[in-house]
Amino acid sequence: MLSESVTIQSILPAVTCSMQATYLTGRLPNSHGIVGNGWYFRKLGEVLFWRQSNRLIQGDKIWHEARRRNSAFTVANTFWWYAMNTDADFTITPRPLYSADGQKIPDCYSWPPELRDQFNREFGQFPLFHFWGPSTSIASSQWIAKAAMAIESQHRPTLQLIYLPHLDYCLQKHGPLGSIDSDLADVDALGGQLIDFFKEQGCRIMLLSEYGISPVKRVIHPNRILREAGLISLKVDLGREYLDPGSSRAFAVADHQICHIYVKDPRDISRVRELFLAHPGVNHVLDHETKPAFGLDHERSGDIVLLASVDSWFSYYWWLDDNLAPDYARTVNIHAKPGYDPCELFIDRAIRFPKLKIASILAKKQLGLRYLMDVIPLDPSLVKGSHGAMVVHPDDGPLLISTEPQLMENDALAAVDVYKLILRHLFSD
Repeated sequence: MLSESVTIQSILPAVTCSMQATYLTGRLPNSHGIVGNGWYFRKLGEVLFWRQSNRLIQGDKIWHEARRRNSAFTVANTFWWYAMNTDADFTITPRPLYSADGQKIPDCYSWPPELRDQFNREFGQFPLFHFWGPSTSIASSQWIAKAAMAIESQHRPTLQLIYLPHLDYCLQKHGPLGSIDSDLADVDALGGQLIDFFKEQGCRIMLLSEYGISPVKRVIHPNRILREAGLISLKVDLGREYLDPGSSRAFAVADHQICHIYVKDPRDISRVRELFLAHPGVNHVLDHETKPAFGLDHERSGDIVLLASVDSWFSYYWWLDDNLAPDYARTVNIHAKPGYDPCELFIDRAIRFPKLKIASILAKKQLGLRYLMDVIPLDPSLVKGSHGAMVVHPDDGPLLISTEPQLMENDALAAVDVYKLILRHLFSD
């Protein structure tokens, strides 16, 4: 039986990559360097989201400390982020195949490589399009659960990190007050199945969330604000507008309820700061003096960091006319977009017969023709839930539940202390 839950005092930003990196290192973003799900890579002159190399996390991870205590320690990373280019013993993570003809084929990456082949053979090809996009469903979490149980049965790692994504996305689509009863039932049943399985294996179990999701009603477009101030540079290709970060005086990297603004000339910083100080929905405007108090004083962070109010979130949009939006804007393309786009969870309502359009696009794919799955809306008002900034009440944030209540010391736990609690579960009698 699981103990009563304890609340986690979240970090900033409370987004997937940053929170998971804090849990794995016991450090804040100003130390481990994961300042969001993506950031501006200054030396490359590119905004990159959802990179996968574990070496982007600076400093030791929990398995390094565990191996110092026990040389026989092994760890499996089952869909936690930054699972590639790692020294974990076993790992599996989403990794589509990108063919030369433009096709994106659902797949995953594993170490050792034979895990991927075994799981695709036994469970079917990893359902990537159910993991993210308009077709998200419990199917991807079910596949991950099967993989986790197989890894436990075959390899018995000392620690297994398992990520079930399902509830996150339906909460962003519908909001925590929306119609999510069936989704809650699905993930509850799947979680129960995993708990029963791992208890039978004699494992200690921790249920851990990264953040709570708040209802939102306002979207803020910082790149449009910077555009109106004449600070961003755009490159027009084939009649569409693309952000040119390297030549922009200032531009924004939006990530849920946090936004990093990179300013080319330090003399422009105070001007950029003034643009957002009184803007509706912006709760904090951080600069070099105030970023340290929030654990965001890292070279990867923006020169200015915006934090949204609990009912607001940031878009990456810079265009003022949807006809000029870049070609990837209406597609699911998490690596091309210089910011997070929750509209990828929806089908454009303006498409009169969406199933027919999708079928015609898939027919082109089957014929080996180039195609564009341009079915994503440019309507941020559809998004009903978000996360990343500070919650009003601790109960609205992340939670931790354990099968070992004797190891729990307080009713509330700092996010950086989850690291120590995991070690306590591993090494306490």
